[in-house]
Amino acid sequence: MAGNDGRKSEIQLHQKMLELMYLIRAFEEKAETLYALGKIHGTMHLSIGMEASAVGSVLALEPNDLILSTHRGHGHCIAKGADLNKMMAEFLGKEAGYCRGRGGSMHIADVDGGNLGANGVVGGGIPMAVGVGLALKMEKKNRVHLCFFGDGAANSGGFHESLNMAAIYNLPVVFVCENNQYAMSFAYKRAFKIAHISDRAASYGMPGLAVDGNDVLAVYEGVREAVQRARAGQGPSLIETVTYRWRGHSKSDANRYRTREEIEAWKKKCPIIRFEKLLNDQKELTQGENEIIRNSAYQTIDKAVEFAEQCSEPALESIEDGVYA
Repeated sequence: MAGNDGRKSEIQLHQKMLELMYLIRAFEEKAETLYALGKIHGTMHLSIGMEASAVGSVLALEPNDLILSTHRGHGHCIAKGADLNKMMAEFLGKEAGYCRGRGGSMHIADVDGGNLGANGVVGGGIPMAVGVGLALKMEKKNRVHLCFFGDGAANSGGFHESLNMAAIYNLPVVFVCENNQYAMSFAYKRAFKIAHISDRAASYGMPGLAVDGNDVLAVYEGVREAVQRARAGQGPSLIETVTYRWRGHSKSDANRYRTREEIEAWKKKCPIIRFEKLLNDQKELTQGENEIIRNSAYQTIDKAVEFAEQCSEPALESIEDGVYA
């Protein structure tokens, strides 16, 4: 009986993974459309093609654990359980948004939900993770913190200082480097002389692991082990999820530094299609059930857009709220 319960829980987890990956894909495709229509101002950074990294990582956490995100953080936010209506309202600059329409794409935070926020500074969240990790350790509540960043951030000074300090103080932090092959337009292979960014972990005295970032189960297992280690008081880890962004760095990226052949080759490794096939092969879901999950995700995002478009704009009288300098 226990075995049946375990199998049922596993199937439910897998279905949750697929649902979240489709929600992220649907959200970002809709965001791209809204941007093209002039309804979203500024810029944004899409993670289409990277959904497995966000979902596999965040689902390895307990509900009261924390994350820090990046400028490419829509997937992290959704995987952490964000209210999609409030998230879309923030995108459209509405008062009902998570940051009252003042944060936009790069600064969404859901503190109540355990998402301490994204920021537009490359690697900006890594030093913050040390402070969060130290606070969690002092609280002695057995919570873990997950810090996301990209391959470009791994060559910043703050990365080295932060990982070293986290190791010294044995902090409950899991550093997740989403290696999507390019820091803006600069190729990962030109920026590193090592096979994997995670190889650097040894120099700080912590475990390091590189996983297939397009395999949601591989990400989940790798991060879960690191989370369990951190929760047991054994300190930080560095996980590298090797993945790829299908779109340019941001909406202002002409994307001339990559070949069409390269992009198409990675699209064939789509994490969603790959996971659907696995679930079909394992008889966990049928093609029809896959379609229901997919359609539900796109319908949910359409409803979030309807909600956001009906929300009010921030009032001019409150424009200085939250401004301290």
